[in-house]
Amino acid sequence: VKTHLQAQTLAAVAVGHQHNHESISGAFESIYKQHGVAGLWRGVTGAVPRVAVGSAAQLATFTSAKDWVCERQWFGEGSWAAVLAGGMVSGVAVAVTMTPFDVVSTRLYNQPVDADGTGKLYRGFLDCILQISSKEGLLGLYKGIGAVYLRLGPHTVLSLFFWDELRKM
Repeated sequence: VKTHLQAQTLAAVAVGHQHNHESISGAFESIYKQHGVAGLWRGVTGAVPRVAVGSAAQLATFTSAKDWVCERQWFGEGSWAAVLAGGMVSGVAVAVTMTPFDVVSTRLYNQPVDADGTGKLYRGFLDCILQISSKEGLLGLYKGIGAVYLRLGPHTVLSLFFWDELRKM
């Protein structure tokens, strides 16, 4: 529902398939009527790996980056600045690893479908990656990485900062 509504725009500036929902409840109703409950979960095959890879990158890089800046004595052990530096590095890692999955899941969510709910552009997660890579190159999988970082960078820094503070307690 979120992806349908975010991609929707006026016909004069529209890019890609338009779903033309009038409201959130209208989008839920329309998707449910056309495709049942399964239609509300279309694209989940792209979203689950996205979250798994992003969480793994976040957790794997935070402590290492924080320890690295402390070893170089840029910031003192246990300082909030070391935690923020580790969070910033982790935010970059999250953006780099999650962006391809964001692109794929957005394409899967937003593609037009036929009457039985089958995508008209992509057969699934792997097919979507292969089509993007072959038609747009590997950098096609990184469309919007700046916007991804602007959203995930601060979220990662703050989440890890608060997690680290709570862990100390």
